[in-house]
Amino acid sequence: MSVYTEVERTELVAFLSDYAVGNLVSYEGISDGIENTNYFVTTEQGQFVLTLFEQHDFEEMDYFLDVMTFFYQHGIPSAHPEADTQGRYLKTLSGKPAALVGRLNGRGISDIATVTQCQAIGDVLGKMHVAGQQFTGRRVTERGANWRQSMAERVLSKLDAESANLMTAELAFQSDYSQLNLPSGLTHSDLFRDNALFDGDDLKGIIDFYYACDEYLLYDLAVTVNDWCINESGMLETNRYQALMSAYTAQRTLTVAETNHWNLVLRAAALRFWLSRLQDKYFPREGELTQIKDPDAFLKILRQHQEQPLIVNAA
Repeated sequence: MSVYTEVERTELVAFLSDYAVGNLVSYEGISDGIENTNYFVTTEQGQFVLTLFEQHDFEEMDYFLDVMTFFYQHGIPSAHPEADTQGRYLKTLSGKPAALVGRLNGRGISDIATVTQCQAIGDVLGKMHVAGQQFTGRRVTERGANWRQSMAERVLSKLDAESANLMTAELAFQSDYSQLNLPSGLTHSDLFRDNALFDGDDLKGIIDFYYACDEYLLYDLAVTVNDWCINESGMLETNRYQALMSAYTAQRTLTVAETNHWNLVLRAAALRFWLSRLQDKYFPREGELTQIKDPDAFLKILRQHQEQPLIVNAA
């Protein structure tokens, strides 16, 4: 959610004229995140988030907006795109696909999550996975095993010898990832703490569905655990983990295969975000406001999963 495309006020006024939201009052760029251009927009009739999609075409964006609408209609607290006066969710602004989404109350979590917040996110993720089985749209993941292999080849030469050897060995360990017999379906695939808005311990909504795709449901759970239940040292915090997992499995019971492959999938999720942060560090895109996150945070998480395989129900 960095600002890569600078939108002039006159452009935004013209864009908003197609919506029944009143006149523009103010807008400001959002520097959190790293993928798209985002602005907070205030009009006479409300507050919104304007997103310009830097890496996705119109066909892909139709899928993402359908995902958001689907979850909203199925009782998942989530941001809902605004339709213009022609009933369209997706338009063009500054030459990019763009959408106006209602701004939810609450704030993303910038510090360590509470046990109650972990319980809430586990509960809603389980509900998302159950509801998502009815979603008919399809999209292949763009950050799966093939991407992890190709990105590793791109960054390996920039790593120290120890990290390069660890990455090579980890890719070998995960070589059968695509052949695992695990339940799959619609996933968020990026449910970090800054993509869930809370008012205290009250979950107000899920945002940023722009990595949504068909993936192992267990992978989605692993991405979430790797962010919500880990401390600054990359170590699991048991109480938060138990709260999240208990709430999730109350909505959807894990299969025997999922339990058996839990460590591998946790490691795959950690490797994916280590690689994406290395990509941002070594091959950054230019932007007016950008945020590069520390790759070593996920290297620590990966090492923990290598050294201390995690069971589904931590004691």
